[in-house]
Amino acid sequence: MFHRILFIVIAVALARAPLHAAETQKPSGKPNILLILTDDMGWADPGSFGNKEMPTPNIDRLAKEGTRFTQFYVASPICSPSRTAFMTGSYPARWRINDYLHERAANKAHECANWLDPKAPTLARTLRDAGYATAHFGKWHMGGGRDVDDAPWPKEYGFDEHHVNIEGCGPRMESWGSAVPELLEGKMLARYDFTGFWADKTMDFIRRHKSGPFFVELCPQDVHTPHVPDPKELPHVADTPQPHHNFNAVLRRYDSEIGRVLDFLKAEGLEKNTIVVFSSDNGPEPSFQRQRTGGLRGMKWSLYEGGIREPLLVRWPGHIPAGKTDTESVLAAMDLFPTLCALAGVAFPNDANADGIDGSATFLGTPRQRTEPLLWEYGRQPDYRYPREPEARSPNLAIREGRWKLLINADGTNAELYDLSADPNEASNLALQQAELVTRLSAAVLKWRKSLP
Repeated sequence: MFHRILFIVIAVALARAPLHAAETQKPSGKPNILLILTDDMGWADPGSFGNKEMPTPNIDRLAKEGTRFTQFYVASPICSPSRTAFMTGSYPARWRINDYLHERAANKAHECANWLDPKAPTLARTLRDAGYATAHFGKWHMGGGRDVDDAPWPKEYGFDEHHVNIEGCGPRMESWGSAVPELLEGKMLARYDFTGFWADKTMDFIRRHKSGPFFVELCPQDVHTPHVPDPKELPHVADTPQPHHNFNAVLRRYDSEIGRVLDFLKAEGLEKNTIVVFSSDNGPEPSFQRQRTGGLRGMKWSLYEGGIREPLLVRWPGHIPAGKTDTESVLAAMDLFPTLCALAGVAFPNDANADGIDGSATFLGTPRQRTEPLLWEYGRQPDYRYPREPEARSPNLAIREGRWKLLINADGTNAELYDLSADPNEASNLALQQAELVTRLSAAVLKWRKSLP
């Protein structure tokens, strides 16, 4: 009798005891997914990546409650091709997008399509077909705007609901500037309210689909120039250097809007079963640029590290390690499509022909030595946008293999080789000392470039 009572007491105690985070069981349903894609963020803009001047406590919550990846690369130092890689899991030039999309004449001159082919396999469509409710709110820039007024709407790529900026079609903002009429509600919005507007739409969508699963892309225009500060934020940045005031005020407001969304997930009981991915499309414009890249050479429009290495924070409580920093794994924007499919238990499409790899094990805590090289192209014509700073203007092709990164022009000139493990700021060109390696890597990246449309 005593043993029977003891057994019951122990069983009840175990049933009531909370599981340790490492023992948390995977939910029976598919996880929700929130992708937050910042605009023109420097690698060191978040506090968790080194910003000592302007705290970003809400973004940094994702680092404390999730994992920080320090070697994450986007596919281009400019928005349209970079966002195409996030969407399709493949190098953007395969879809004839190698520059930011502008007027038809300029797209043609730059050998660019006017929009992403809607037949392209996409993360949104794949998740939608697997039962996810899908939405995109914010910057689009994969077709539409300027004189391209017949581009497909985001719904044709798999989004049930969407609201974009001027660089897209469908319900959208009508200006990039300081105050715009919002077509659906007839409101006048200051630029510093744009992120809050799209955050509100994100939360409204999630509230209506909280039974899940849902996939939402929140793509603010912050922290892209022009930096138009909310006047209410300026007193909070008064003790920072005066030339930085507007940017710091924008970053502070942006961080607070991210915090509203994170608080909402927690209040709605969705935090534990929602994967949150935070990153950006490319590096910053030149305002105190080396500070914003943490010393990395280059910036937006450059294939040096400052243009293509971006912060990556991923949180999924009980699954993705909390408070961890992964400095070993080399990850890329193309990886998110197969990785998120794997974490969601969704079959990756057979026709995707993706260039990305499944990094789900890495997200879950196992560092990975990447054996596949990463390749980049930016700049096919003389009138492409390039950095004004000579030391930031790079050759127009690059390849990373292991610790080595080679940059070279498409005509085979101006080879530069860097050992990123010893020289992440790309200060010492080792091309003359490593002639055989230069020859091999040059042949690989030039062959790849010739294979592109």
